Amino acid sequence: MAHWTSAVGSAQLSRLLNSQQDRPAGPGTRRPPAYRALADGIRLLVLEGRVPVAARLPAERELALSLSVSRTTVAAAYEALRAEGFLESRRGAGSWTAVPAGNPLPARGLEPLPPEALGSMIDLGCAALPAPEPWLTRAVQGALEELPPYAHTHGDYPAGLPALRAMIAERYTARGIPTMPEQIMVTTGAMGAIDAICHLFAGRGERVAVESPSYANILQLMREAGARLVPVAMAEGLSGWDLDRWRQVLRDAAPRIAYVVADFHNPTGALADEDQRRRLVDAARSAGTVLVADETMSELWFDEDVAAAGMPRPVCGFDPAGSTVITVGSASKAFWAGMRIGWVRAAPDVIRSLVAARAYADLGTPVLEQLAVNWLFSTGGWAQAVGLRRSQARENRDDLVAAVRRELPDWEFEVPGGGLTLWVRAGGLSGSRLAEAGERVGVRVPSGPRFGVDGAFEGYLRLPFTVGGAVADEAAARLAAAARLVESGGTAGSAESPRTFVA
Repeated sequence: MAHWTSAVGSAQLSRLLNSQQDRPAGPGTRRPPAYRALADGIRLLVLEGRVPVAARLPAERELALSLSVSRTTVAAAYEALRAEGFLESRRGAGSWTAVPAGNPLPARGLEPLPPEALGSMIDLGCAALPAPEPWLTRAVQGALEELPPYAHTHGDYPAGLPALRAMIAERYTARGIPTMPEQIMVTTGAMGAIDAICHLFAGRGERVAVESPSYANILQLMREAGARLVPVAMAEGLSGWDLDRWRQVLRDAAPRIAYVVADFHNPTGALADEDQRRRLVDAARSAGTVLVADETMSELWFDEDVAAAGMPRPVCGFDPAGSTVITVGSASKAFWAGMRIGWVRAAPDVIRSLVAARAYADLGTPVLEQLAVNWLFSTGGWAQAVGLRRSQARENRDDLVAAVRRELPDWEFEVPGGGLTLWVRAGGLSGSRLAEAGERVGVRVPSGPRFGVDGAFEGYLRLPFTVGGAVADEAAARLAAAARLVESGGTAGSAESPRTFVA
């Protein structure tokens, strides 16, 4: 019986390996042998989850042809990986990826570190802040006071609590987007919303257009749902979408749905203006593509000019008929990641279809958490909590930007006016190798390829606005130490043990 559960083709593996570009070696720097470089490249892909564990690798001859290297080089690389525990082989079954005994399985997405690991490791992998107290406690207390009448019911509300649906609809109406409760479904976070949308609109094998880069966990969700991802490159810097590229992709690929983040895009921080939003909705309507607009970051603006002028109109504001745009919102980014409440705004017939399909998924969203969010919305607690969140994230952004500029002056980025992430070009170094080296010096950071399709953005990292002050200084110092390790070709044995850091 085969020990592998999936397979990686030679062309795909070649693309992933060729994306791993390092800075050219300087004088006196020794390049590793070709087999060692190949083994390191495959090991990095496994550690980052971009090649799954238990994936069958191409035969030696096949991979050698694809990479234009000798079969001896591939054989030596495979042998090195077997010796290190990253490859297993069996005659007649081939070779498949593995992880050494005692190593955790690599994550395909961006999971937060367990709390017990935070003493020695600074976690820059998860773009989420602690709860904005005292508002979490007050919201839960308010929810408990409202709970008794619901406790006498079955507790199943597939579309969400009527009171919360009405409140969310009212909030859209107040933003100039007339909305009825029948256009709202409450979900278990934004991920639950997008998962439901993908299952309804994009069956296995359907094309889905995505920004490139885009949010790593959503990309992985779509891959596992069997979608064929069609990347559309973002414009340079913070200027948002490249509309010429979007029109071409929508016309030529005819994707069933397109997923976009118009408000402080994750990971770049770009904010699409109203003209871009209008033109993208028009292009999607012409192509017959359903546009899924993720607005989970829309309230996390920092700069005074945004406060004075106001945010651009929501993407759904350019779709008055409601036939093209489905909007996803959430309390998890603006309030707290532990508050797993999201919602979908769409045409009533779409909401009815989503609700009907829910009978075969999660049935509904926890009542107590819905009551807590409804309490925040109805008492003004939400506005005060989000104001606190903006202040925290703005201070963290400023501290992190200053620390990175001081410790790593060669790294390039543009400072966004909101959101939770900084998209950084890492001075010509491999983001994958920086992420691996970072684990050894005590800072966890996601590399750029997690946010792309098929190995794109190898030279980038995403840094979240989740640490500030002395912790931001220490995080930048550890990133600088990781960069030095990568530049010197350091090995695991050459890294210093990270010291415990107490925030």
